[in-house]
Amino acid sequence: SLMVDVIGQTRKEKVILPSYLQGKKPNTIPNKKIEDPASGKVSTSSLATRQDLTGFHLIPPRVTFGVLKEGCTYATTVIMKNVGVNFSRFRVKQPPLYTGLSVMYTPGPVAGLQVELEIEIFAMLITGKDTGGLEEVSHNIEILTETETLLLPVKANIL
Repeated sequence: SLMVDVIGQTRKEKVILPSYLQGKKPNTIPNKKIEDPASGKVSTSSLATRQDLTGFHLIPPRVTFGVLKEGCTYATTVIMKNVGVNFSRFRVKQPPLYTGLSVMYTPGPVAGLQVELEIEIFAMLITGKDTGGLEEVSHNIEILTETETLLLPVKANIL
């Protein structure tokens, strides 16, 4: 019970559950649900009592490039996996040019599969002034799906 602690005494403070136990996914913003007649709804009798089983998982959930040499281009791959039974569409809001980031992907529906997103960064100093060492670049890439907006945190240090 959440009312007592491990030694059986009544708790003085309220227990705060982690987001995954509350049914929320970290780094997501839910969208207002708009019924789309063209979306890929699966309607079989075995799924008649189901909830809305749509959603994506990002593997890895965040990208850390580490220390990068200025003037070079680096890339990594993030897998966006469809964990729902319905096919779902998405689009990526490209980061601003000053971040040096770009996302390359193939648009279209993701039906029970996965899509690879290639995150590319051109390492450049943003401030234009000599920081005497490392400059940190940090940005959340927005991935807009039919049900939510996923945030992919990207960090890098430019030498």
